[in-house]
Amino acid sequence: MINEFKDFIAKGNVMDMAVGIIVGAAFTGIVQSLVGDIINPIIALFTGGIDFSGWFYALDGETYASLETAMESGAPVFAVGKFAMAVINFFIIAFVVFMLVKMVNRIKAAAEKPDEVAPEVHSGPSQLDVLLEIRDALKK
Repeated sequence: MINEFKDFIAKGNVMDMAVGIIVGAAFTGIVQSLVGDIINPIIALFTGGIDFSGWFYALDGETYASLETAMESGAPVFAVGKFAMAVINFFIIAFVVFMLVKMVNRIKAAAEKPDEVAPEVHSGPSQLDVLLEIRDALKK
């Protein structure tokens, strides 16, 4: 089992995965800032300043001024707004990742694109053609 683990580590896939996780964690901060600092204010502008994260339903039948107040009192709540924001954030992150992957694929395709194919230069008969001519000449 130890040898199999060494082979697994030595393949390089683990290092690629580790780099991906680290970059992904850093990218998450960027996307969270994009969502929280740029996109959510735009959404709030179009919805008249409505804060989705404040939408909640207290299951105990009481009325609370805010979600934080309800949670501090220990009331069971459906935090519908937080869930809606999580869904919106997911779609935004998925779109950003899609665009990133699309850009990387485009760069890869451009890098793998073969250069212009040089025109084939006919350099004369092949060795086989010459040998066949010699054979035919000897037969005659």
